[in-house]
Amino acid sequence: MAAEVIDGKQISADIRAEVAEETKKLIAGKGVTPGLAVVLVGEDPASQVYVNNKEKACQEIGFNSFKHVLPADTSEDDLMKLVDELNGRDDVHGILVQLPLPDHINEERVLLNIDPDKDVDGFHPMSVGKLVVGAETFVACTPAGVIELLKRSGAELEGANAVVVGRSNIVGKPAALLLLSENCTVTVCHSRTKDLGAVTRAADVLVVAVGVPEMIKGDMVKEGATVIDVGIHRTDDGLVGDVAYEEAAAKARAITPVPGGVGPMTIAMLMRNTLEAARRKAS
Repeated sequence: MAAEVIDGKQISADIRAEVAEETKKLIAGKGVTPGLAVVLVGEDPASQVYVNNKEKACQEIGFNSFKHVLPADTSEDDLMKLVDELNGRDDVHGILVQLPLPDHINEERVLLNIDPDKDVDGFHPMSVGKLVVGAETFVACTPAGVIELLKRSGAELEGANAVVVGRSNIVGKPAALLLLSENCTVTVCHSRTKDLGAVTRAADVLVVAVGVPEMIKGDMVKEGATVIDVGIHRTDDGLVGDVAYEEAAAKARAITPVPGGVGPMTIAMLMRNTLEAARRKAS
Protein backbone atom coordinates (compact mmCIF):
# COMPACT_ATOMS: atom_id res chain seq x y z
CA MET A 1 0.00 0.00 0.00
CA ALA A 2 1.42 3.36 -1.02
CA ALA A 3 1.98 5.92 1.72
CA GLU A 4 -0.38 8.84 2.08
CA VAL A 5 1.38 12.01 0.90
CA ILE A 6 1.07 14.71 3.59
CA ASP A 7 0.27 17.83 1.57
CA GLY A 8 2.01 20.72 3.33
CA LYS A 9 0.83 23.19 0.70
CA GLN A 10 -2.83 22.37 1.34
CA ILE A 11 -2.50 22.23 5.13
CA SER A 12 -0.62 25.55 5.19
CA ALA A 13 -3.30 27.10 2.95
CA ASP A 14 -5.96 25.86 5.41
CA ILE A 15 -4.08 27.42 8.35
CA ARG A 16 -3.64 30.73 6.51
CA ALA A 17 -7.38 30.79 5.76
CA GLU A 18 -8.14 30.14 9.45
CA VAL A 19 -5.75 32.93 10.50
CA ALA A 20 -7.31 35.34 7.97
CA GLU A 21 -10.78 34.59 9.37
CA GLU A 22 -9.64 35.10 12.98
CA THR A 23 -7.85 38.31 11.95
CA LYS A 24 -11.12 39.73 10.59
CA LYS A 25 -12.79 38.95 13.93
CA LEU A 26 -9.96 40.62 15.89
CA ILE A 27 -10.13 43.76 13.74
CA ALA A 28 -13.93 43.91 13.99
CA GLY A 29 -14.08 43.12 17.72
CA LYS A 30 -11.04 44.95 19.13
CA GLY A 31 -9.95 47.29 16.34
CA VAL A 32 -6.51 45.66 16.37
CA THR A 33 -4.73 44.71 13.13
CA PRO A 34 -1.83 42.26 13.68
CA GLY A 35 1.49 43.79 12.62
CA LEU A 36 4.66 41.89 11.73
CA ALA A 37 8.04 43.64 11.40
CA VAL A 38 10.71 41.76 9.46
CA VAL A 39 14.32 42.95 9.54
CA LEU A 40 16.78 41.87 6.85
CA VAL A 41 20.47 42.81 7.07
CA GLY A 42 22.42 42.38 3.83
CA GLU A 43 21.49 40.88 0.48
CA ASP A 44 21.48 37.11 1.00
CA PRO A 45 19.29 35.89 -1.93
CA ALA A 46 17.58 33.08 0.03
CA SER A 47 16.80 35.49 2.89
CA GLN A 48 15.37 38.02 0.43
CA VAL A 49 13.00 35.36 -0.93
CA TYR A 50 11.88 34.41 2.60
CA VAL A 51 11.29 38.04 3.57
CA ASN A 52 9.27 38.74 0.40
CA ASN A 53 7.18 35.60 1.00
CA LYS A 54 6.44 36.73 4.56
CA GLU A 55 5.42 40.18 3.34
CA LYS A 56 3.11 38.62 0.74
CA ALA A 57 1.54 36.31 3.34
CA CYS A 58 0.85 39.30 5.61
CA GLN A 59 -0.94 41.12 2.79
CA GLU A 60 -3.04 38.07 1.89
CA ILE A 61 -4.13 37.48 5.50
CA GLY A 62 -4.84 41.12 6.34
CA PHE A 63 -1.88 41.92 8.60
CA ASN A 64 0.16 45.10 8.60
CA SER A 65 3.65 44.36 7.30
CA PHE A 66 6.73 46.43 8.19
CA LYS A 67 9.84 45.50 6.20
CA HIS A 68 13.24 46.94 7.18
CA VAL A 69 16.08 46.17 4.76
CA LEU A 70 19.46 47.31 6.09
CA PRO A 71 22.84 47.32 4.31
CA ALA A 72 25.25 44.47 5.08
CA ASP A 73 27.65 46.83 6.86
CA THR A 74 25.01 47.97 9.38
CA SER A 75 26.56 48.05 12.86
CA GLU A 76 25.32 45.81 15.65
CA ASP A 77 24.42 48.91 17.68
CA ASP A 78 22.28 50.33 14.87
CA LEU A 79 20.46 47.00 14.51
CA MET A 80 19.87 46.91 18.28
CA LYS A 81 18.44 50.44 18.15
CA LEU A 82 15.99 49.38 15.44
CA VAL A 83 14.90 46.36 17.51
CA ASP A 84 14.42 48.66 20.54
CA GLU A 85 12.25 50.96 18.44
CA LEU A 86 10.13 48.04 17.18
CA ASN A 87 9.81 46.70 20.76
CA GLY A 88 8.20 50.02 21.71
CA ARG A 89 5.72 50.29 18.85
CA ASP A 90 2.09 49.41 19.61
CA ASP A 91 1.30 48.59 15.96
CA VAL A 92 4.06 45.94 15.84
CA HIS A 93 3.01 42.65 17.48
CA GLY A 94 5.71 40.39 16.06
CA ILE A 95 9.39 41.02 15.31
CA LEU A 96 11.45 38.72 13.12
CA VAL A 97 15.15 39.34 12.48
CA GLN A 98 16.02 37.23 9.45
CA LEU A 99 18.96 34.88 10.04
CA PRO A 100 21.79 34.45 9.22
CA LEU A 101 23.14 37.89 10.14
CA PRO A 102 26.50 39.20 8.83
CA ASP A 103 29.53 37.85 10.71
CA HIS A 104 30.27 41.11 12.55
CA ILE A 105 26.88 41.00 14.33
CA ASN A 106 26.30 38.80 17.39
CA GLU A 107 23.07 36.94 16.59
CA GLU A 108 22.50 35.86 20.19
CA ARG A 109 22.73 39.43 21.48
CA VAL A 110 20.25 40.66 18.86
CA LEU A 111 17.73 37.85 19.50
CA LEU A 112 17.98 38.45 23.26
CA ASN A 113 17.01 42.08 22.65
CA ILE A 114 13.64 41.17 21.07
CA ASP A 115 10.72 41.60 23.49
CA PRO A 116 9.65 37.99 24.33
CA ASP A 117 6.01 39.11 23.87
CA LYS A 118 6.91 39.88 20.23
CA ASP A 119 9.16 36.86 19.66
CA VAL A 120 6.97 35.24 16.98
CA ASP A 121 9.99 33.26 15.71
CA GLY A 122 10.15 31.45 19.07
CA PHE A 123 13.95 31.75 19.34
CA HIS A 124 14.24 33.89 22.50
CA PRO A 125 15.63 31.93 25.51
CA MET A 126 12.51 32.97 27.45
CA SER A 127 10.31 31.31 24.80
CA VAL A 128 12.49 28.19 24.73
CA GLY A 129 12.48 27.99 28.54
CA LYS A 130 8.70 28.20 28.65
CA LEU A 131 8.51 25.41 26.07
CA VAL A 132 10.71 23.23 28.30
CA VAL A 133 8.46 23.69 31.35
CA GLY A 134 5.24 23.36 29.32
CA ALA A 135 4.07 26.96 29.72
CA GLU A 136 2.20 28.82 26.98
CA THR A 137 4.71 30.41 24.62
CA PHE A 138 5.61 31.12 21.00
CA VAL A 139 7.07 27.98 19.44
CA ALA A 140 9.65 28.10 16.63
CA CYS A 141 7.68 27.96 13.39
CA THR A 142 9.20 24.90 11.68
CA PRO A 143 8.78 22.45 14.61
CA ALA A 144 5.31 23.90 15.28
CA GLY A 145 4.51 23.14 11.63
CA VAL A 146 5.81 19.58 12.05
CA ILE A 147 3.32 18.94 14.88
CA GLU A 148 0.48 20.46 12.85
CA LEU A 149 1.29 18.17 9.89
CA LEU A 150 1.27 15.14 12.19
CA LYS A 151 -2.06 16.06 13.78
CA ARG A 152 -3.82 16.97 10.53
CA SER A 153 -2.61 13.82 8.78
CA GLY A 154 -4.14 11.60 11.46
CA ALA A 155 -0.95 10.42 13.21
CA GLU A 156 -1.63 8.77 16.57
CA LEU A 157 0.67 10.69 18.90
CA GLU A 158 -0.43 9.64 22.39
CA GLY A 159 1.87 6.84 23.53
CA ALA A 160 3.67 6.68 20.17
CA ASN A 161 7.40 6.03 19.89
CA ALA A 162 8.70 9.24 18.29
CA VAL A 163 12.25 9.53 17.00
CA VAL A 164 13.79 12.89 16.06
CA VAL A 165 16.96 12.72 13.98
CA GLY A 166 18.87 15.98 14.54
CA ARG A 167 19.33 18.08 17.67
CA SER A 168 19.48 21.66 16.39
CA ASN A 169 18.07 24.47 18.51
CA ILE A 170 15.88 25.56 15.58
CA VAL A 171 14.17 22.22 14.77
CA GLY A 172 15.37 19.07 16.53
CA LYS A 173 15.23 20.08 20.20
CA PRO A 174 11.92 22.00 20.05
CA ALA A 175 10.33 19.23 17.94
CA ALA A 176 11.32 16.70 20.62
CA LEU A 177 9.83 18.87 23.38
CA LEU A 178 6.59 19.34 21.42
CA LEU A 179 6.28 15.59 20.80
CA LEU A 180 6.86 15.01 24.51
CA SER A 181 4.03 17.44 25.29
CA GLU A 182 1.79 15.34 23.00
CA ASN A 183 2.55 12.32 25.24
CA CYS A 184 4.93 10.59 22.84
CA THR A 185 7.91 8.60 24.08
CA VAL A 186 10.74 10.56 22.47
CA THR A 187 14.25 9.61 21.39
CA VAL A 188 16.63 12.21 19.92
CA CYS A 189 19.36 10.93 17.59
CA HIS A 190 22.47 12.75 16.40
CA SER A 191 25.90 12.21 14.84
CA ARG A 192 27.11 10.14 17.82
CA THR A 193 24.09 7.80 17.92
CA LYS A 194 25.12 4.15 17.69
CA ASP A 195 23.26 2.00 15.12
CA LEU A 196 20.94 4.77 13.96
CA GLY A 197 18.84 2.39 11.85
CA ALA A 198 17.98 0.24 14.89
CA VAL A 199 16.61 3.34 16.63
CA THR A 200 14.68 4.76 13.65
CA ARG A 201 13.13 1.34 12.87
CA ALA A 202 11.37 1.51 16.26
CA ALA A 203 9.71 4.85 15.43
CA ASP A 204 5.96 5.16 14.95
CA VAL A 205 6.66 8.83 14.22
CA LEU A 206 9.96 9.73 12.54
CA VAL A 207 11.01 13.40 12.25
CA VAL A 208 14.22 13.95 10.29
CA ALA A 209 16.07 17.28 10.44
CA VAL A 210 19.71 16.32 10.04
CA GLY A 211 20.86 18.29 6.99
CA VAL A 212 22.25 15.32 5.03
CA PRO A 213 20.64 14.47 1.66
CA GLU A 214 18.68 11.17 1.69
CA MET A 215 20.44 9.94 4.83
CA ILE A 216 17.42 7.93 6.03
CA LYS A 217 16.94 4.94 3.73
CA GLY A 218 13.88 2.73 3.36
CA ASP A 219 15.35 -0.06 5.52
CA MET A 220 15.60 2.45 8.40
CA VAL A 221 11.82 3.09 8.44
CA LYS A 222 9.26 1.06 10.37
CA GLU A 223 6.33 -0.39 8.44
CA GLY A 224 3.35 1.95 8.95
CA ALA A 225 5.36 4.86 10.40
CA THR A 226 4.57 8.54 9.80
CA VAL A 227 7.64 10.26 8.35
CA ILE A 228 8.23 14.03 8.45
CA ASP A 229 11.22 15.17 6.37
CA VAL A 230 12.41 18.66 7.33
CA GLY A 231 15.48 18.68 5.08
CA ILE A 232 15.77 20.27 1.64
CA HIS A 233 18.81 20.05 -0.64
CA ARG A 234 19.47 21.11 -4.22
CA THR A 235 21.13 18.26 -6.15
CA ASP A 236 21.78 17.41 -9.80
CA ASP A 237 18.58 15.34 -9.69
CA GLY A 238 16.50 18.22 -8.29
CA LEU A 239 15.35 18.95 -4.74
CA VAL A 240 15.61 16.13 -2.20
CA GLY A 241 15.13 15.84 1.54
CA ASP A 242 16.94 14.10 4.39
CA VAL A 243 14.89 10.95 3.63
CA ALA A 244 15.18 8.73 0.53
CA TYR A 245 11.58 9.46 -0.43
CA GLU A 246 10.62 6.55 -2.72
CA GLU A 247 12.20 3.95 -0.44
CA ALA A 248 10.58 5.38 2.71
CA ALA A 249 7.20 5.86 1.02
CA ALA A 250 7.10 2.12 0.28
CA LYS A 251 7.12 1.44 4.04
CA ALA A 252 5.43 4.45 5.66
CA ARG A 253 1.76 5.07 6.50
CA ALA A 254 2.21 8.72 5.57
CA ILE A 255 5.15 10.90 4.48
CA THR A 256 5.90 14.52 3.62
CA PRO A 257 7.23 15.24 0.12
CA VAL A 258 10.18 17.55 -0.63
CA PRO A 259 9.33 20.18 -1.71
CA GLY A 260 5.73 20.79 -0.60
CA GLY A 261 5.82 19.22 2.85
CA VAL A 262 7.28 21.05 5.84
CA GLY A 263 8.49 24.11 3.87
CA PRO A 264 5.13 25.85 3.33
CA MET A 265 4.20 25.35 7.00
CA THR A 266 6.87 27.66 8.41
CA ILE A 267 5.30 30.92 7.20
CA ALA A 268 1.79 29.68 8.05
CA MET A 269 2.86 29.09 11.66
CA LEU A 270 4.60 32.48 11.74
CA MET A 271 1.30 34.08 10.76
CA ARG A 272 -0.49 32.13 13.50
CA ASN A 273 2.08 33.23 16.10
CA THR A 274 1.70 36.88 15.02
CA LEU A 275 -2.09 36.67 15.32
CA GLU A 276 -1.67 35.21 18.82
CA ALA A 277 0.71 38.04 19.79
CA ALA A 278 -1.85 40.61 18.62
CA ARG A 279 -4.63 38.81 20.54
CA ARG A 280 -2.61 38.86 23.75
CA LYS A 281 -1.90 42.56 23.33
CA ALA A 282 -5.60 43.27 22.65
CA SER A 283 -6.72 41.43 25.78
